[in-house]
Amino acid sequence: MADIITPRSLSLEDQQRFDRFSYGPRQPSPFSCIHHAFEYHAAVQPDAIAVEHLGDSITYAALDRQANILANHLRSSGVRPGFRVCLLVQRGILMVVGIVAVLKAGAAYVPLDGTIVTQSTLEHVLKDSEAKLVLTLKDYVHRVSGTPTFCLENIAELPQVVSKPQDLSAPTDSIYIIYTSGTTGKPKGVEVMHGNVTNLVCLAPGNIEMRPGRRVSQLLNVAFDMAAWEILGSLSNGCTLCVRGKSSKEWRAVMKTVDIVIATPSMMAPHDPADYPNIKVVATAGEPCPLPLAEKWSKAAHYYNSCGPTEVTIVNTVRLHTPGTPLSIGAPVPNTNVYILDEDANPVPIGEPGVMWAGGACVSKGYLNLPEKTSERYRRDPFTNNGSYMFNTGDLGRWRDDGELEHLGRVDDQVKVKGFRVELDGVSAAMQTCTSVKHATALLIENELWGFVTPETVKSEAVSAAASLIQPYYAVPTQYIAMDDFPYTSNGKIDKRALRQMALDKITRAQAEKEQAALAAKAELYSPSLYSGKLLADALSSLPQPFPVYQKDGKGTRDAVLQEKTESTSSSSSSTIAADLEKSAISSAHEAGNAWDGYEDDELPDKTQGHYVRNLRHQIFSLYRRLFGIVFITNLAVFIATLVKGSVNAQHLGLVVVANLFCAILMRQDYVINAFFTVACSVPNTWPLAIRRVVGRVYHIGGFHSGCAISGLVWLILFTAQATKEVLNREQTSIATLAITYFILVLLIGIVLFAYPKVRSTHHDAFERSHRFLGWTATALVWCQVILLTNDYRSPEETLGHALVHAPPFWLVTVMTCSIILPWLRLRKVPVRAEVLSKHAVRLYFDYVTPRPGHFTRISKSPLMEWHGFATISEPGKTGYSLVVSRAGDWTSKMIEQPPKELWVRGVPCYGVLRITPLFRRVVFVATGSGIGPCAPCILEQRVPIRLLWTSPNVRQTFGDKFVDQILSASPGAVVYDTRTHGKPDMVKLTYRMVKEFNAEAVCIISNQKLTRKVVYGMTSRGIPAFGAIWDS
Repeated sequence: MADIITPRSLSLEDQQRFDRFSYGPRQPSPFSCIHHAFEYHAAVQPDAIAVEHLGDSITYAALDRQANILANHLRSSGVRPGFRVCLLVQRGILMVVGIVAVLKAGAAYVPLDGTIVTQSTLEHVLKDSEAKLVLTLKDYVHRVSGTPTFCLENIAELPQVVSKPQDLSAPTDSIYIIYTSGTTGKPKGVEVMHGNVTNLVCLAPGNIEMRPGRRVSQLLNVAFDMAAWEILGSLSNGCTLCVRGKSSKEWRAVMKTVDIVIATPSMMAPHDPADYPNIKVVATAGEPCPLPLAEKWSKAAHYYNSCGPTEVTIVNTVRLHTPGTPLSIGAPVPNTNVYILDEDANPVPIGEPGVMWAGGACVSKGYLNLPEKTSERYRRDPFTNNGSYMFNTGDLGRWRDDGELEHLGRVDDQVKVKGFRVELDGVSAAMQTCTSVKHATALLIENELWGFVTPETVKSEAVSAAASLIQPYYAVPTQYIAMDDFPYTSNGKIDKRALRQMALDKITRAQAEKEQAALAAKAELYSPSLYSGKLLADALSSLPQPFPVYQKDGKGTRDAVLQEKTESTSSSSSSTIAADLEKSAISSAHEAGNAWDGYEDDELPDKTQGHYVRNLRHQIFSLYRRLFGIVFITNLAVFIATLVKGSVNAQHLGLVVVANLFCAILMRQDYVINAFFTVACSVPNTWPLAIRRVVGRVYHIGGFHSGCAISGLVWLILFTAQATKEVLNREQTSIATLAITYFILVLLIGIVLFAYPKVRSTHHDAFERSHRFLGWTATALVWCQVILLTNDYRSPEETLGHALVHAPPFWLVTVMTCSIILPWLRLRKVPVRAEVLSKHAVRLYFDYVTPRPGHFTRISKSPLMEWHGFATISEPGKTGYSLVVSRAGDWTSKMIEQPPKELWVRGVPCYGVLRITPLFRRVVFVATGSGIGPCAPCILEQRVPIRLLWTSPNVRQTFGDKFVDQILSASPGAVVYDTRTHGKPDMVKLTYRMVKEFNAEAVCIISNQKLTRKVVYGMTSRGIPAFGAIWDS
């Protein structure tokens, strides 16, 4: 590259404006190191609150003391200036203590969020940074090997040396190393100095009006350089740092208490300033800011629009936006420079676009251990001649006449989407994995990722599905244009300017069509002809089928609304998509990073409906309880009417008792359950989602069982009272009938008590046996009661046999008994082939029947004493089935340690919750641990596109390579989250991300009771159909 020339080649006017525009004001920072600024405020306002987190707080004096104690320990461990200490933490007060302590010890901190950093990234960072020590939390200490660790929870156990360690720091010492990553390969460490940071956060406008008494939010991932703006800026200016929790509710709670918020534009977009009258200052950076967002917030608070990559210390241009004025990124902050240069690094005339180079006090040391990359982007600054460096930001910009900068996008193919770095070449390569794509390229247009593909016949759904296997959700295009061939420039390159214009034209046309349609709809609304029967029917039939809207703000956005444009054509589109999903993409997916990277910083949309309404609807009055309520209230109404009437006899009450018990038992009969599922699941997946999400909850029919059982017990109590009255009054009911009735009442009360959820979960085996033996005994006694009562009420001339044949209770009890006996008629001992997967699990193979996906079966070693239900795993094209038994108690442990050769089975395989899968076009499965068992047959069947989220400690060690490979080969896009390596995830956020990425219609979860309820509620309360096994309650 040619040497950079001086601005003397510009016109005289442009030379003068270059000198005036390019350099920020020169003024000294009041502090040379960040911890010096903190210590000043700790001395001036020792009792002021420094940090708050979920109700806990720490003063400046206490934070200073704890940081000194830890800093002295670090010094005693050999930490000195030039050393690096990794912080593997999560948001909290201890995180801040660790940061300040590292700075006081003279070292640089390397921040990583333990909840989301991948093991491969962690290992790379520790090796690349040569960290002397890792400060971490007890939850993450197991993830570090080969590097000394210290748990921040153990600070109280250290020698309480509260004196400040000798200050060895200088402004040119490193303060932190931020590893920038995305879809571009191994993260690169950017080494930033104390002087870089103090120059931003200790001077205006970079301090964004921070001062003592003000509260600053801490919303961002600690590994994101903008988090340093929040944390170090707050502590350097005497503010209170308010650290958010994990949930969106806790996020909003923090925002409602702070004065200053630092965030990306995407993070601020969903929020309405009216909901946060407390916020006085908002600063955004990290991605281009839409003008409407700046306008909205600048009317309610001071809104700073900022720009700058990590390499120039968070941001190097800041501008306070004034409502009604053009949006800009401002001018250089104090002691920094911005140059607009051409492709050969020569100054361009003022007003013309060029590449933005940054110089002065903002320029960091460079890339750690990457001298070639550093020399490529960092160059000597020829315009200052003082030996300083300037950095090529890769951003396009131009000077406005008022001396402010206008950002024009990225000069290269690395862009930012939703705050994440995305390499457009990587997106293009991912689209080209779709077999029907010949050529592909990607562009960022109006903050949206567009995919351009050839030939014209390519289906966008297939391209999106293929790209989703390789790229994270934010790096998958949301808009597509297919064409026969790309336009090219004169030198043979793809003409991206022409492609960009095509997209802009499409946006313009879509907007015009939308406005036209709105006007037409408004005109038709007042047209009398619309309300004629035929036209109304036609209008209704032409309405699009509803799909779930995943809200990001008050209105649906293009990238938030599930669109399936070709569903009405034919099922061939599904097979086309399946054919396009090359299994070779599995390895590429690993190279692109983990699917959960950064998920914790995703913001969940607001829940629908009000707090009380949704709790009543989704939690208190679940469909199970509603069905229970319908049965119980109907019985209660008849019960009250009977009491009011007062003339009913024991025979009529006995019929009601038997009718309720009959329904209760029948609703637990395998054939009846299968019939309900078969009818419900026969609904085509082309029907409106509003219908399918209702029939999908067919597994709640247990509410009928519980309602009838409890109602039968209540009626039995009334029957007992009436029979007692009749015996005392010497009426028809005999003493024998009454005695039997009391026995039945005691037995049913015992069954109900054992069925109470808390008792049932604690004493499950006792519940099973009580239900079986007490139930059988009660059935036998009901037979006696029916015969005796019929005999009591028959006329003297009528035989008992004739009376029984004409008594409805006799036939109800007959059918009820057959229903109980029927599964036992199919009791048999069958051979079993066992495959021990590990010391935690065994896979059992059976060949006596071939069930369908969604079935479960019961197995036993001692059929009278115990039965255990397991999901069946049938493999397409093979007879028989298998099931996975994982260690969860004494019985399962014996099955693993002493695999059986024969087991008892009874009845027929019965349908469970996952039978509903075919009701939906695209489904996200969530499985924890052995919950993969019920999911496996649906995944292996490949009847419905399924994206699997499987969380478990080391699945290969637990379930074996063969089983895991079977799952992954049938579901190439599966996300396997190792909880032992990465800790427990936020399942609601992670599930929601997968729903968005996969454009799923529904979520099915197989997990424990607590997590199932949490995920189902988290999805349904946000308008996403979710289904999971229920526990009778």
